[in-house]
Amino acid sequence: MTLLERIELKAPAKINLILRVVGRRPDGYHLLETLMAKLDLADDLILESGPEGFELTVDGADLPVDQGNLCTRAAMAFFQASGRPAKVRARLVKRIPVAAGLGGGSSDAAAMLLGLNRMYGQPLDETRLHALGLQLGADVPFFLYPRATAWAEGIGERLGPGPNLGNELILLVNPGWPLSTAWVFRNHKLELTSGGRKTIVTGLNERSFTMLGALHNDLERTVLAHYPSLAGIRAALLDEGARGALMSGSGPTLFGVFSDPDVRHRAAEKLRTLGGGRWRVVEAAILNMAVTDGQLQQYF
Repeated sequence: MTLLERIELKAPAKINLILRVVGRRPDGYHLLETLMAKLDLADDLILESGPEGFELTVDGADLPVDQGNLCTRAAMAFFQASGRPAKVRARLVKRIPVAAGLGGGSSDAAAMLLGLNRMYGQPLDETRLHALGLQLGADVPFFLYPRATAWAEGIGERLGPGPNLGNELILLVNPGWPLSTAWVFRNHKLELTSGGRKTIVTGLNERSFTMLGALHNDLERTVLAHYPSLAGIRAALLDEGARGALMSGSGPTLFGVFSDPDVRHRAAEKLRTLGGGRWRVVEAAILNMAVTDGQLQQYF
């Protein structure tokens, strides 16, 4: 078996442009209809061949490196499923805020699965990788999906292509504190949910999709009711020129959509001032599927 000596991958953040909670399974998992988009904000994952065993180090965040880290669990799942010996040293460089509604942990896990599969000569096909990803977390299959946008249904395992949104300009504002996804779903009342994807955006395709007209998150009302400061961030984004603003996923990060990079930059500076150093403000863009194959290989 020939093992690649080194591989580097990007683990992109995501935002939810549409998120509807449409039901709950008997096991407690909530059923969703969501449109997700990957961003150019990304963690870096560097894998190098080494002596026996697997070792993870993390830079940029105070995270565990054992089974408490989804990256390590992804690596262990890969080695068990593939039957390949663990001979890898991994370094994760965190840039995506943790517990922020941006999918950082799930993206890191997907990058680990993809990276190890390439290092070891692709022993697992797409179907097996998808199954492993779903065992690790509901968002992991999206980050394995080789497109910048996707519709996801069920608990996130049923994926279909989303519209090509080009390089929409995004301004992320994270309040500087984490929010538990489990807490958000426990406190969300299904009766707050309005209509599903089919009744709201029937027939959307790349020619008819209007992102600003579609922005919606059923969880936003639940979270903003408990954390009114987030509503202030949302209002500030709109006041500073965002064409639309929304909470991503289960929060607490909010994002604004901009068309002019100068307007976005001025908004970023104003929001950093408003946050008094507490808010993390990041200028980003939705990944464009028109980028070169070499660039895509870094992400998918």
